[in-house]
Amino acid sequence: MKVAVVGATGMVGTVMLRVLAERNFPITELIPVASQKSVGKTIEFKGKSYAIHSLEDAIAAKPDIALFSAGGGTSLEWAPKFAEVGTFVIDNSSAWRMDANKKLVVPEINGGVLTASDKIIANPNCSTIQMVLVLQPLHQKYKINRVVVSTYQSVTGTGVKAVQQMENERNGVQGEMAYAYPIDRNAIPQIDVFLDNGYTKEEMKMVNETKKIIGDDSIKLTSTCVRIPVMGGHSESVNITFENDFDLEEVIGILNQTDGIIVQNDNSKALYPMPLTAHDKDEVFVGRIRRDESAPKSLNLWIVADNLRKGAATNAVQIAEYLVQQKIV
Repeated sequence: MKVAVVGATGMVGTVMLRVLAERNFPITELIPVASQKSVGKTIEFKGKSYAIHSLEDAIAAKPDIALFSAGGGTSLEWAPKFAEVGTFVIDNSSAWRMDANKKLVVPEINGGVLTASDKIIANPNCSTIQMVLVLQPLHQKYKINRVVVSTYQSVTGTGVKAVQQMENERNGVQGEMAYAYPIDRNAIPQIDVFLDNGYTKEEMKMVNETKKIIGDDSIKLTSTCVRIPVMGGHSESVNITFENDFDLEEVIGILNQTDGIIVQNDNSKALYPMPLTAHDKDEVFVGRIRRDESAPKSLNLWIVADNLRKGAATNAVQIAEYLVQQKIV
């Protein structure tokens, strides 16, 4: 099993390598790929050193699977070239997510849509992944009419430059800015660019990707995405209105039985999800589960997950695992 990791030196690529090692993914040959300036340097994987390759060299090696985390432009140009030599590309950028001919996959929800002809597979947006994992089983049981979500997203979602900006500000150091404003002691209600409808691109990703993954365009969803000065994961306040009424204990039971979800919902112990405790974990954590007393058939939830793991690297590796388990690759 030849596996290429494109963007191996980046924040998500580094976590992809760690997750591949932790989960003992069956790699016989690792091909780390990065920008031209990194070619020839080495990275460590499972105690061995591997030379970083160029994209051209990686394609020539004809890997079985390529995990991409190198930006949309790179994915649009190079993913088809890998696909042409028979590689299954699992892409972490937004480049292919809303392409009608490409599958957008969270394995626990819709892994079954994958076939041998799906050579380019899209990994959803980090804030979408953790939300849909909670929404899907509840939609199956009660049918969701409307979702209102507000996110509180970690600086790690922007990348190394944003983490450095926050650390610089905390230490009183002047440095390069990833954001238009200071992030420490602040909350920035803009993630990605603004669109003509007044929403940001991140907000519309959540709207459109949710419908595609769950496979139901009738779900109404509105989103506000905010960057806050935390590490460890994204948090989401989610309000759901159902077609059918629900029993609160039954909701908790459904979530407890859903793969990939851990319920932390004990007010007497002040137990609820936080980025600090979700950090470096693969599960999606849900708590503050309560009936919305202002509207019928409505529920409030608080969802937290490590955006670099389940929100990016782990989900991509799980897609690769599914391809292997089902003998698609």
